[in-house]
Amino acid sequence: MGGISASTSLTQTQKVWRMLQGLGDIAFAFPYTSLVLEIQDTLKSTPPENITMKKANLFSLSITTAFYMLCAFLGYAAFGENAPGNLLTGFGFYEPYWLIDFANACIVVHLVAAYQVFCQPIFACVEEWFSHIWPDNKFISKGIPIRIPLWGSCRVNLLRLCWRTAFVVSTTIIAILFPLFNDVLGILGALNFWPLVVYFPVEMYIAQKKVPRWKLKWSIFQIFSFISLLVTVITAAGSIEGLVKDKKT
Repeated sequence: MGGISASTSLTQTQKVWRMLQGLGDIAFAFPYTSLVLEIQDTLKSTPPENITMKKANLFSLSITTAFYMLCAFLGYAAFGENAPGNLLTGFGFYEPYWLIDFANACIVVHLVAAYQVFCQPIFACVEEWFSHIWPDNKFISKGIPIRIPLWGSCRVNLLRLCWRTAFVVSTTIIAILFPLFNDVLGILGALNFWPLVVYFPVEMYIAQKKVPRWKLKWSIFQIFSFISLLVTVITAAGSIEGLVKDKKT
């Protein structure tokens, strides 16, 4: 039936590096704070957006945390140190085929939707910069009306069409060519975790609520931010170590 093996081929140092890389993979799932304001802008003001987003954050974080913890705990309980990065195909067999195909289809649906949402801040920043530099350029500001059968008409902006298509194609090609998915995921998660998930939200809250410097509440926030920075640094180190090691092998 399997279970956690009593014997191990890993040293204590290797276990620590793997743990840090795992923390980086988990951190990659939580850089959602850059999207909170984008989503909040689309909500109606009744009830207030902050109340709606508080419920949505609690709900989404609970589900995400439970899902990742189950994968981590059950994977380790079943396979121990041999648990692969991909629980579906990491063991060298692909049966039952229908389960693997269904899981891959779910991943595609998830990534197509999530990619669009997560990239909106990048798209908006670049397009705003172009509009600021060339405000009178028709390629940037003008929309071309296109009629779609059974749908109606819509306006297509050439800048958005070209720039977003090029961005998606380039990132997809890089992702396909770049191996060592779990290691790269850990590095990206570590680099995103402290600035996006902790630092900016904390500083925005302090500025909005006008929390006095050196008071107890301010000090707690700063200690929390500093600890999160340390987690980011050591997690990035563990992921880089794993990347270098896997690259050699």
